[in-house]
Amino acid sequence: MSLTLGVLDQSPIREGGTPAEALAETIELARATERLGYSRYWLAEHHNSRGLASSAPEVLIARVAAETSTMRIGSGGVMLSHYAPLKVAENFRTLETLYPGRIDLGVGRAPGSDGRTAQALTHGPGALGIQHYPHQVADLLRFVSDQMPEGHYFTGIQATPLAPTVPQPWMLGSSLESASMAAEFGVPYSFAHFINEAWAGEAITLYRRIFRPSPWLEEPRVSVGVSVICTDTDERAEELAMSRWMWRLRNRQGRSYGVPSVESALAEELNEAEREYIEFQRKNALVGGPERVKERMEALAAELEADEFIVVTITYDFADRLRSYELLADVFGLEERGG
Repeated sequence: MSLTLGVLDQSPIREGGTPAEALAETIELARATERLGYSRYWLAEHHNSRGLASSAPEVLIARVAAETSTMRIGSGGVMLSHYAPLKVAENFRTLETLYPGRIDLGVGRAPGSDGRTAQALTHGPGALGIQHYPHQVADLLRFVSDQMPEGHYFTGIQATPLAPTVPQPWMLGSSLESASMAAEFGVPYSFAHFINEAWAGEAITLYRRIFRPSPWLEEPRVSVGVSVICTDTDERAEELAMSRWMWRLRNRQGRSYGVPSVESALAEELNEAEREYIEFQRKNALVGGPERVKERMEALAAELEADEFIVVTITYDFADRLRSYELLADVFGLEERGG
């Protein structure tokens, strides 16, 4: 099976590490995965996090695009409910003007933060409620495409700079609501399997069933965001994965910020509830040696009719993270690029 692979980077900060190191590793990983043949590189948006350095994807996109030359670069995604659609449209039109034909505008509805931080990101007491999100998406697409209809309140306002090409919008989500919106607006849909695998099949089926062709897209297009840790053996991959799972558990409990070392994660004594949470995370992850991961990814692609996987990999050591992407590229036969 021929699969297209992309990257989702949350710029993880290791325990004892710094945000500067995390962002430097983002740049290094982008360069490496472009050479390995990955199709696109998305930067995430997370706020008030001491474990993730990816709070401003539009800034990172500009830097990553400057450090690469062929991959599509984009947001995975912009949490649109925090922002005015015009400003988001102008950010991404500027990026598209700088790097024509290479910019993806992925938008999502999740806050990417805790509730108080989400309030701090909004426009104050007059901020729009989440029920207005579909209207924000509609206005964003109109601004991006310079197609504001007559009679709209914003008719006559253009998102600048105007350029011959526009960024490619994507709808990101892990629910039936996001699938419905992606279908209604006729844009590609990326389902976050690594967040909520339970709804994947139903959401993607719904998207394909009710998809409406649009100027953006004639036929439905699906990518699936998956958590992957791949190394030489299944056993070592399971050990490496404990860093990510323990990091998520600790943050859920409010008692740690950075990604812990494998040794620290394996040494942790867990109660029954904590072990159950670790097992829950295992369901949402693809972990193992190259052949095991390939087999599971191909099965998932067939089950979900996925056109592409967007791969997020978090490990304590950057070398292990890079190795995972290298092994994945090799087992799927990605075509390496020169440079």
